[in-house]
Amino acid sequence: MRSLNTMFVVLASLCWGLSGGIGGILTGQGWDPVVVSFYRGAIGFLFVLVWLALRPKGSGLASRQLWFWSAIAGIGVAGNFAFYFISIAEGSVAVAATLMYCAPVFVFIVSFTLKLESPTLFKWAAIAMVMLGIVLLTGIYDIGAGDVTLIAVGAGLLSGLSYALFIFGFKYAAPHGSPQAILVIAFAVLAAILIGLGDADQTAAVLETPSWPLFMVLGVLGAGLSFIFYIIGLKFTAPAVASVIAMLEPVTASLFGVVVLDESLAALQIFGMGLILVTVTALSVHSGTERAKPIV
Repeated sequence: MRSLNTMFVVLASLCWGLSGGIGGILTGQGWDPVVVSFYRGAIGFLFVLVWLALRPKGSGLASRQLWFWSAIAGIGVAGNFAFYFISIAEGSVAVAATLMYCAPVFVFIVSFTLKLESPTLFKWAAIAMVMLGIVLLTGIYDIGAGDVTLIAVGAGLLSGLSYALFIFGFKYAAPHGSPQAILVIAFAVLAAILIGLGDADQTAAVLETPSWPLFMVLGVLGAGLSFIFYIIGLKFTAPAVASVIAMLEPVTASLFGVVVLDESLAALQIFGMGLILVTVTALSVHSGTERAKPIV
């Protein structure tokens, strides 16, 4: 049973990695990143709504606190999806996915600021290593010379910051209701936010475009099955194991970008990426922090 649940976490991470690549294809075709994000979340909403209908017990939908914190999680996941695809459109899948993977670092910084967690030398050292990795990966010291723009870097970091907000919202909503109820509310908030921010003409055009199967696959893998897989898998998977497995997401996304989208990374960028992935994973394992994605 434990092996099966771990496999669910693996599948979720692979799905999220592939969704980054699919998003790269769609934005490369000229689709608005916000529109792409909207359909990813809207299709995910349908999946978790069915899940809630099948397992309504203990939903907690009568709790105001559930609605409040789930709405916060929805704002976070809306920003996470949108900024992620903006970063991909302005830069590359590999850079965007790796910057988003820095989310646990933002969680620690916010926790230190709010005095929810005590800082240690190890944690500060890990954060410093991640910052160095970001500098090497993005080439921000020579931003005009490479393919990575300031918009790509900023959006990637905001994606990670938004993901951190989602983690906090989900964490504080969890005691008041079921995971499926939280996700239903969160994705409903996401859809309400993004449908008003995206290009209206493109939003309508998706329903008739030859690319609609890609939108469907993106929604199913990137927000539908993946979240369900991850939550089921976490029931019997240790947080440390889940943290290591989560590294499959940026690795899968990066490989997709290189193999399918013909992206490339310099040796220094690859070193920076490795530094970020290894350090964030070690930090999560050391602190017993779950990457609740998406819990993420």
